Amino acid sequence: MKRLLSMRFPDAKLKALTLSYDDGVKQDERFMEILDRHGLKCTFNLNSGCYPPEKTVHRRLTRERCIELYKNSPHEVAVHGLTHPFLERLTPANIAYEIIKDRESLENDFECIVRGMAYPYGTYSDEVVETLKACGIVYARTTKSTETFDIPTDWLRMPATCHHNNPRLMELAREFVEKPPARKKAQLFYLWGHTYEFDDKDNWNIIEEFAEYMGGREEIWYATNIEIYEYIEDFNKLIFSVDAMRVKNPTARTLWFRFDNKVFSIDAGETICLLDE
Repeated sequence: MKRLLSMRFPDAKLKALTLSYDDGVKQDERFMEILDRHGLKCTFNLNSGCYPPEKTVHRRLTRERCIELYKNSPHEVAVHGLTHPFLERLTPANIAYEIIKDRESLENDFECIVRGMAYPYGTYSDEVVETLKACGIVYARTTKSTETFDIPTDWLRMPATCHHNNPRLMELAREFVEKPPARKKAQLFYLWGHTYEFDDKDNWNIIEEFAEYMGGREEIWYATNIEIYEYIEDFNKLIFSVDAMRVKNPTARTLWFRFDNKVFSIDAGETICLLDE
């Protein structure tokens, strides 16, 4: 008998939303107020080697202001290359330095473990990807947009759903919210960009409308990039018996899934018999 298994996000939700914004700029302050007002979560990708001096007029935030803004917030900080280079144009040693040094600086400043990244300029090579693995990076966002809600399969070449300037942004948002997922598969809406673009194009209304529409929905899990990665990685660690009627959760978190026509939750370290549920 064929057994059908599909993942659910926390609290059995089918949909998740995450955002990813780059460079650590002054417009992040206004942007974060919008996110927090509507309960959205974002990953901010920072270049710790590009902080401007104190008391200068600069689009980038100072190191001190970055720490004040992002630390102890519900949002994530991630690597964006120490000096925002074209990584694929560097020597192997320089690639590793740009990643490791940025990661180390962010971990020290924000007192956390940093494992995520967005590629500077969205460019990379197979050599860059292999270097990321050696540097402990588990996901890296590209600038590719799919206009779909698929769960990533190649986390180190990760695309997004779309950029916020995509003319189909609200059309995609409404499709994500209103249309039931095909085959009841979990879906992810991934939005990316740079917040300085809202000033440059004078279109803050775009993100205001998006956040208001997408926020505050019981059916959506609002999460950072690393939270989504870690949840899916843990889901993939579930251990099933040969007949698929017994499952063990070896991880430290509660996980949700749909098996045949029932939705189950399984606590950390628990083994359950699906036939008895």
